[in-house]
Amino acid sequence: MLKSMTTGLLTATLLGLGVQVSAAPSNNELKIGISQEFETLNPLIMSMSASTYMSRLVGRSLVVLTPDGKWVTQLAKEIPSLDKGTAKIVEVGGKKKIVATWEILENAKWGDGKPLTCQDFITAHTIAKAPTVSVGEKETWTQVEKIDVDAKNPKKCTFTYEKAKWDFYQLAQFYPVPTHIEKAIFDKYGKQKEGYEKNSAFVRTPTNPGLYNGPYVISEVKLGSHVAFAPNPNFYGKQPAIKKIIVKLIPNTGTMEANLRSGTIDMISSLGLDFDQALAFEKKAKAEGLPFDTHFTPSVTYEHIDLRTDNAILQDVRVRKALLFAINRDDLVKALFEGKQQVAVHNVSPKDPWFTADPKIVTTYRYSKREAGKLLDEAGWKMGADGYRTKDGKRLSLNFQTTAGNKTRELVQVYLQNQWKQAGIEVLVKNEPARVFFGETMSKRKFEGLALFAWVSSPENSPRSTLASTSIPNNSNGWSGQNYHGWKNSQVDKDLDALDIEFNPKKRQDIVHNILKNYTAEVPVIPLFYRSDISVTPKNLKGYKMSGHQFAETNNVEDWSLN
Repeated sequence: MLKSMTTGLLTATLLGLGVQVSAAPSNNELKIGISQEFETLNPLIMSMSASTYMSRLVGRSLVVLTPDGKWVTQLAKEIPSLDKGTAKIVEVGGKKKIVATWEILENAKWGDGKPLTCQDFITAHTIAKAPTVSVGEKETWTQVEKIDVDAKNPKKCTFTYEKAKWDFYQLAQFYPVPTHIEKAIFDKYGKQKEGYEKNSAFVRTPTNPGLYNGPYVISEVKLGSHVAFAPNPNFYGKQPAIKKIIVKLIPNTGTMEANLRSGTIDMISSLGLDFDQALAFEKKAKAEGLPFDTHFTPSVTYEHIDLRTDNAILQDVRVRKALLFAINRDDLVKALFEGKQQVAVHNVSPKDPWFTADPKIVTTYRYSKREAGKLLDEAGWKMGADGYRTKDGKRLSLNFQTTAGNKTRELVQVYLQNQWKQAGIEVLVKNEPARVFFGETMSKRKFEGLALFAWVSSPENSPRSTLASTSIPNNSNGWSGQNYHGWKNSQVDKDLDALDIEFNPKKRQDIVHNILKNYTAEVPVIPLFYRSDISVTPKNLKGYKMSGHQFAETNNVEDWSLN
């Protein structure tokens, strides 16, 4: 049982309305509500937003992207540069590569006081590249061919990159792991499929402070309930002001507000309220004078539906296009979000310099029940007397999955299910808890038809992990990659390779536009809308800033203060 959840809390009746709200939290403790449970705390394996949200409380990387869109150092002393000569392009065997020098901060340590050195990046690199280890973005690790340590300085390393990539310095997800803890585990279990993942200290002993190098360490983990964090006395940066942080799981987003009002939580993370709930809460907070701020930050988050393209029904592009024509996404965003979220064209956000909606480049799909019916007829799916389409005696029926308890997603499902029914398509909802949905069903491609979720990335980020044919998770590659829909396009594969090594920004944009041309023409995914990030914080929380991209606001938690 969680202790001291209500210690020192006072209640006040606001405006005579009988609204019970806890007193403002202090730097002694901050309780954060989150709607998703993490799938792992191992930074090499994690792929869920809930995991990365918590990971940034306890871990740092060489560099990171700020909320203002600037790349800055964290564990590194400086960012290698071709201009400064700390990185250079070399030719080896007729192939261009980049060699870059990275130096780690002198005072960077693990939570148990052990120095953080280049060897910790080598250990992480070795583990993540192993075919038996399931890593979502394998390219993050395989892009680095080798790491050499300076003979005189264990904190100075030379990274040799597999090829000369323009974004070689953007290693925000190239995390170190503590060699003195994880290497022996990998040596023992690394040859077994999933052996390392199941036996890693991040799984077996997650409260070991030596696993973490950030402003906090994990002090308690109770699955299905909460994760508690305490300041890391060996953190290289300034000590955080807040003495204890508890991230509390509240899987039903519909009860998040009640938990906030009661004092069970003090704030709601960006993985908490749905958009419609946040709009309603903001209005109530203003009317009732509640001591909270509601934040809406436009982001690069892309809400969409992955279509399993090797499904017997969905392998026909006409069916995939019909599914898109059959839904009115404009009405969807008006009904659920008061029109304040934008219908998605494709996987690149309007916040990204690579975005385009040019009809000469991308194919757009405005709602047309007639066009949907025409495509399904052409594909051999004929409307029956019962209102459903059949072919060769089989009904056009698809399973539809998302994260259970997410109110907005469940409403989206109902809306789409009804529209598809009007087109003669039966859609069966089979939702799962987020931990199962992301940690097992999606990562191992166990979904059978449609999967509703969101990708969050950063501007000018290569879509290799979600679009390359080599990124389709399967048993032979250790279930690595995030191309869950299984789409294969040889031209897109070539474009992704070309994108990596193109140093001219305009030419990179042209390459991405060609990828989007194929992506929108073949519809491996149904784009829904571009999401805004939402959170609710106590009015006395200072130093808090949402990013609008994949590196969560917890990345600067040491700047937070409850005055």
